[in-house]
Amino acid sequence: MRIGILLPTRGMEVMDGGPPDPGLLLALAELTESAGLDSVWVGDSLTAKPRLDPLTTLAAVATRTQRVRLGTAVLLPSLRPPVVLAHVIGSVDYLSQGRLVLGMGVGGAFTEEMRREWVAAGVPTSQRGARLEETIHILRDLWTGNEVAYEGRHFQFDPVAVRPLPPNGSVPLLTACHSHTGSERQLRRAARLGDGFISITASPEEFGVVKDTVWSYAEEEGRDPSGFQSVFYMTVNIAADPAKASEEANGFLLRYYGVNHWGDKWGPFGRPEAVARRMQEYAAAGADTVVVRFASFRFLDQLETFVREVVPLLSDS
Repeated sequence: MRIGILLPTRGMEVMDGGPPDPGLLLALAELTESAGLDSVWVGDSLTAKPRLDPLTTLAAVATRTQRVRLGTAVLLPSLRPPVVLAHVIGSVDYLSQGRLVLGMGVGGAFTEEMRREWVAAGVPTSQRGARLEETIHILRDLWTGNEVAYEGRHFQFDPVAVRPLPPNGSVPLLTACHSHTGSERQLRRAARLGDGFISITASPEEFGVVKDTVWSYAEEEGRDPSGFQSVFYMTVNIAADPAKASEEANGFLLRYYGVNHWGDKWGPFGRPEAVARRMQEYAAAGADTVVVRFASFRFLDQLETFVREVVPLLSDS
């Protein structure tokens, strides 16, 4: 199991005390790397959940780290023109020397703030999934280095090439798959277009079912899923007192979202042993990477506690 840490580009925006501190954000990334962990990740939103731009942030992190993978959990490609997106992705991957991995999703539209976000970007909410799929096709075509013309339902352009290209020839694209949506299209999209999948708010058992289904669909598509990645994004709060951990976590999530959409789907909140055990359960269910978000405004304290008290439990297992 590889361990990733979500950088709080949204959490820092909604905490009291002014705008986000870039020094703290970069320090969290540096600590993640110095602790020997695998990766740092950032989320995405335009107006519904304001935060730092994900790809700009990862470009900054790339200049302060040498080894950790740089991921999005998750990027919303449909908010952006695909040729522009291909150029930005290629630039960030070049600056990081090929460390980028992109979790991608359709994005939500189940609150008024989310719906206004799509309107502001000029994207009808009904087109989010189709635009994501066309964008993936366009990215992969442009990353061949050839001139590409495209005539799709949502995007059309004459022959064009973009530079720089990803140093490794491509960037891993992991599409979002959530067991609670019941969407077969998500699962088939990952199998047909992705290099794996990223999931959230699923139990370990549900995560395992999603993985088995995506792998099965990939084989139906004539693809070998043995090289696919499977990532789970979990939210924790570490404290000796579970009641205090839950209180702090729930307060953070309410400030973060405005409403706690997923209720008890998050967690665990409490002792390091509980966090380590839950992470091991996801690994046993097939997660090769677990991305940890801390439901706390004490970002550095939580990360230091995680490195000191949770990581050794995982290493000893």
